[in-house]
Amino acid sequence: MTDYEYMNATTGNRIDPSLLSPAELDQLAELVIEEDRPALVGREGVRIDLPDPIFHHLVRVINMMREGKAIVLFPEEETFTTQAAANFLGMSRQFLVNLLEEGKIPFHRVGAHRRVYFRDLLAYQKQRDNKRHQALKQLAQSVDDEGLYNADYTGEE
Repeated sequence: MTDYEYMNATTGNRIDPSLLSPAELDQLAELVIEEDRPALVGREGVRIDLPDPIFHHLVRVINMMREGKAIVLFPEEETFTTQAAANFLGMSRQFLVNLLEEGKIPFHRVGAHRRVYFRDLLAYQKQRDNKRHQALKQLAQSVDDEGLYNADYTGEE
């Protein structure tokens, strides 16, 4: 890979899986599932075992890259435009703007433009997912309480 291709594949915070061959990705996957915990080894031979959160994140990164997915790293302080924030949350830009104006997601302005911190998008996403999960649990409980759920039902008469 030329320097230009490498720079193009790693622009910003994005790591393209094409930077590594499938064999290299398989080798990395094998390394992280071995009994010995992977570690960082410095130039002087100083070894530092990877802490659990970093280790598990590395495993996810390797598995995603093996699936051909590019990896993008964002610090929580990264700011998103309203369009990028809407795309991240899977909603229309106007729906997101309404949430911002209703105070459901914090935002700040840069000139006349709204910006949203990534950490605030993550917090909203988590809150939204928790509400959805609770609603599904309540629905399932209501169905069960009404006797409408039959675990033995096979669909055959």
